[in-house]
Amino acid sequence: MVTSQSGPAQKVRDVVSPVVSAAGLFLEDVEVARSGRRHVVRVVVDLDEDAVGSLGSDALADVSRDVSAALDRHDPVQGEYVLEVSTPGTSRPLTELRHFRRARTRLVRLALRDGRTVSGRLVDAGPDGLRLEGDSGPVDVALDDVARGTVELDFRSTEDEEA
Repeated sequence: MVTSQSGPAQKVRDVVSPVVSAAGLFLEDVEVARSGRRHVVRVVVDLDEDAVGSLGSDALADVSRDVSAALDRHDPVQGEYVLEVSTPGTSRPLTELRHFRRARTRLVRLALRDGRTVSGRLVDAGPDGLRLEGDSGPVDVALDDVARGTVELDFRSTEDEEA
């Protein structure tokens, strides 16, 4: 979720954006919040929208170190702060085409503007719409018809891998 920001969050975004890009990642969000006497700086990164899969913990650790070093060099946050670098995770609502593209191959649930709900494995996502593979076959949904999408936990794929 890219938000319009000003103040400390925009200063942090300006510092970390080139670092995240240099790592081949996408800067999803930056938040700076007060927590007692210090700030919490939250940086959310993700793989490019064409990538399928998850960002590995080694890559996340590498970009965390690079972000921390850049913040130390440029000091965009006054005073003490705690840095949190994370990925959006499965709890992120799917609201933009980029989110849907990143969710390809995952089991998703779509709440449609007409009140219906559609579930299935997201096999394609583009400007013209989404294609899900549901229990009764393929389902095409126009992106404009989606009020909200979520990634569902998929226990079957885990069980299939263990078999």
